[in-house]
Amino acid sequence: MSSPDQVPDPEVPARARPKSCAASYKARILEEYDALDKAGKGALLRCEGLYTSLISAWRKQRDDGVRAALAKPAGRPPADPRERENARLRRENERLRAELDTARQVIDVQGKLSALLDQLATSSPALPGGETR
Repeated sequence: MSSPDQVPDPEVPARARPKSCAASYKARILEEYDALDKAGKGALLRCEGLYTSLISAWRKQRDDGVRAALAKPAGRPPADPRERENARLRRENERLRAELDTARQVIDVQGKLSALLDQLATSSPALPGGETR
């Protein structure tokens, strides 16, 4: 830590950083500030190291946020037409793939059946009268 005879660094930063506060902190301070009388408001500002201009800015941020939230349409946001079209095309693609797979299976079975019938026709003995079984 620092000893009593140590002098603090007097150099001031070239550019002051703006104070950043969490939204919950701002909301709590605004609520407290609005509930106090004039003397209490000054005491709160001094205690927290704040200025009235900052309170005004926070109020504006709060009100703008409320207006933006109220202006937002209720319910689900409308879907992008391109996204709807993409989804429709994906579904159609999947349906066509399934149909193609079924058609390939049918063709495969037909080929095997044809080969089997050819094999049976060539290997069966001839019946009397020239017929095959």
